[in-house]
Amino acid sequence: MKPNKTCGNCSNNFFKKNLARWTDTINTHLTNILKKLSCPTELKKSVDYSLMAGGKRIRPILCLAWAEMLGLEKNKILNFACGLEFIHTYSLIHDDLPSMDNDDLRRGKPTNHKVFGEAMAILAGDALLTQSFELMANNPIKPNYILEAILQVSIAAGPQGMVGGQVLDLSLENQRQTSLSQIQEMHRLKTGALLEVACVSGAILAQEVGASKTDIKNASIYGRNIGLAFQIVDDILDVIGDENVLGKPVGSDIRQGKSTYPSLVGLEESYNLAQKIIQNALESLQNYKGNTKIFLEDLANYIIERAH
Repeated sequence: MKPNKTCGNCSNNFFKKNLARWTDTINTHLTNILKKLSCPTELKKSVDYSLMAGGKRIRPILCLAWAEMLGLEKNKILNFACGLEFIHTYSLIHDDLPSMDNDDLRRGKPTNHKVFGEAMAILAGDALLTQSFELMANNPIKPNYILEAILQVSIAAGPQGMVGGQVLDLSLENQRQTSLSQIQEMHRLKTGALLEVACVSGAILAQEVGASKTDIKNASIYGRNIGLAFQIVDDILDVIGDENVLGKPVGSDIRQGKSTYPSLVGLEESYNLAQKIIQNALESLQNYKGNTKIFLEDLANYIIERAH
């Protein structure tokens, strides 16, 4: 992969402006949620520290974008989308713990447990996870669609999804022989499941305004493919990325004995594979129209061309 490679579509002003618009909307709503949060001061500081430390907000953006493309007003599901960011942030706090990946930096700042201690970091993650379901349950959408979407999120975030993927990740450390299929399954669960369900939940909630089962299937295809591509690029960036841009040390996968796409098939083939997977995602959008469809196309390309 060429580290300075840029995506023509992703670098245009349309994509940049819309990405900033989506991100600002989410950050504003997250700030408002935190203002209303009533809990012990130190816990609130710990939650705020990680939740508002930056980040691309890809998961809530995907949820809102799929819903909007299918005709649902995004303001109706801001709580739901932000609940996905709560889950993602909890997973990062716990992944960084000494008993897991033992990382010192996240988004260019000391990890949560380095600032607040291991016990408070665990509790902050617990608080984010549990409050995420409060947020997802509190949206002005028909209860049956809310329940359907929450069910899919709980599957994606739990033992059949993200948590199960983390277990597989730990089990594959320092293994002498790891197959590509094992790596793909681990990433499908650890990273891909939450990205996929972000798209799927947006489509499920858009049933409120007439979205179909075909739309939900297309959202699943799109999300599954960008999820896999996202992790492949993460593996690549751990080898060739700029630590100052990434906000975390490079080479941590090698030091921890992790099996990655570059370690199995090489950098160039890893990037070629990511490009092929993104094409599968783009094909799922071919029957849609409008600016949000274009944004989702550019977002897919951004995922494989990003520098962090």
